[in-house]
Amino acid sequence: MPSKRILFISNGHGEDNHTSHVIQTLRQLCPSIEMAAMPIVGEGRAYRSLDIPIIGPTQTMPSGGFFYMKRLYMLKDFQSGLIGLTWRQLQAVLQYAPNCDLIMSTGDFVSQTFAYLTKRPFVSFISCLSALYEGQLRINPLLWHDLNSSRCLAVFTRDSYTASDLQRQGIAKARFGGIPALDRVVPTGKDLYLKPDIPAIALLPGSRMPEAARNFSLQLQLVIEIAKVMPESGFQFRAALVPNLMEQLDDIAKSQGWQLNQGILTYSPPGSSAEESPLVEVRCYSDAFSDILYYSTLVIGMAGLAVDLSVAMGKPIIQIPGEGPQFTYRFAEAQTRLSGISAQTIGTKPATPEILKQAAKRVVETLEDSDYLAKCKVNGPERFGPPGASERIARFLLNSLGETE
Repeated sequence: MPSKRILFISNGHGEDNHTSHVIQTLRQLCPSIEMAAMPIVGEGRAYRSLDIPIIGPTQTMPSGGFFYMKRLYMLKDFQSGLIGLTWRQLQAVLQYAPNCDLIMSTGDFVSQTFAYLTKRPFVSFISCLSALYEGQLRINPLLWHDLNSSRCLAVFTRDSYTASDLQRQGIAKARFGGIPALDRVVPTGKDLYLKPDIPAIALLPGSRMPEAARNFSLQLQLVIEIAKVMPESGFQFRAALVPNLMEQLDDIAKSQGWQLNQGILTYSPPGSSAEESPLVEVRCYSDAFSDILYYSTLVIGMAGLAVDLSVAMGKPIIQIPGEGPQFTYRFAEAQTRLSGISAQTIGTKPATPEILKQAAKRVVETLEDSDYLAKCKVNGPERFGPPGASERIARFLLNSLGETE
């Protein structure tokens, strides 16, 4: 019997990431399934790293997929050939789809409309949409039409509140999916050299360069401010960085007045003697994301999915807006609405020295507030849990294909 084939369509880096975890679980459950992908935004690295064939053209646009943040970004994307690229991607999907038994589309109306136009049965995961932002999900008419199509077998959401909201609005096939990446945030046993009983602060500057480098420079400035006001027992700082950012650490250290030695950044105030111990140190890793998240007491986040995962694990988040294109005040503020009490955004514009001082004070206050820390432990899993999204979605795909593991 010929093996079944699924095409994955996604529009966004986070969407590629969500889908890649579903793919990994599918491979474990049913290795014979053939899979291919069409990432609409970016190069589709999450798929390439799993050796999933990509069926059409890919290109990184100036906005990185965040053109809704500023009209200027959208203009730059158009100048870079966005419309032509999207048209060629759609043609590739329409050409490939007749050979597929099922489509899974992750993202907003672009990927869902691609899936609808294939005339094949599809499973929708609207991972970037949530009713938590405004209390009710307002769906544009095009997306509503796609999701209500008889070919759409299920609409997975990333939080249970949105699934209930859609059911109330008349989409009976809406169901809770969750955050697939959460299933793989498991400590690997990496030695983080943490001292017991001292709060550990995770620095998450994001993964998209060059913005992540700018964000990390801001976070280092914030760490200096925290070091000035933290209790005598101190805090421990651990940074989870992408490999590209690790390569730039030397330049960042020089520009910010830090010393770098084997992945450890240290800062001594100007004029202090060599014998004095540094004011603060930050240990940086490119291979310890899960461990850093798991063992941290608080997260300083300037990212999307990484912050969601931190919230889901019950961590308190402090956010400072950056220059963008992704992590601007607008993005941070929306993330705060999504995360509820777990996330606090300090400042309404790219962080200034004054905003950094306020944020430092807030970090100390937050770590001293045991009631609030306990509430975060409850709030996060309630909003984004329980784990198991990749298996829930993968098993539904298999059932839809008539495959049993």
